[in-house]
Amino acid sequence: MSWNDYYRRQAALDAVLAHVRHNPEGPLSVADVPLAAEVFTDTDELLLALHHRWMLRLTGRLEVAAAEADRDPAPDRVGAASAAWRAAAEESPVLHRLLEAHDTEALRPVREAEQRLLALSSGLADDDESPEEATRIGAAHLALLRSTPAEVAAPPRRPSAVGLLRRLVASA
Repeated sequence: MSWNDYYRRQAALDAVLAHVRHNPEGPLSVADVPLAAEVFTDTDELLLALHHRWMLRLTGRLEVAAAEADRDPAPDRVGAASAAWRAAAEESPVLHRLLEAHDTEALRPVREAEQRLLALSSGLADDDESPEEATRIGAAHLALLRSTPAEVAAPPRRPSAVGLLRRLVASA
C-alpha cells in the first residue's frame, strides 16, 4: 500500500464516521459514502478497517495506563485498564458506538483479540492462559464495563502514602 492509498483509506474512514455521526447504530453500507465505495470492497472490509482504528486508540490508552500503573507501588490494573477502555470510548464515541452496533461475524476474530488484550492488560488473565480462556475473561470484563456507568465504576482514588511521599521528595 502506498502512502496515497493509506491517506485515501484514512479519508474514507473519516468520511464514513462523519456520515454516521448522528446515527451510528443505523444501517451501514459502503455504497452510502462514495469514497468508501472506491476504497473498500464491502461492509465487512470497512468494519475491519474501523475496528483497526479502534484498536490503535485502545492499545495506546492501555499502554499508557499500564505504564502509569507500573509506577504506582499498589497498582489497580483492572481499574487502569477499565479507565483506559472508557477513555478510548469517550475519545471516539461515534467509532465506538458504530462498532458496538455492527458486531458482525467478520469482526469475531478481531473482537476476540480485543477481549484477550483487555484480559491481559487488566491482569485478569496471564500469558500462560489459553486463548479461549483469556477471550472468555475479556468478554466478561467488557460486559461488565458496558453495563456499569462510568460514574459508578470510577470512585475517586486516594493517593497512596508512597505516592504522597514521592511528591514531597520531588518538591523539596
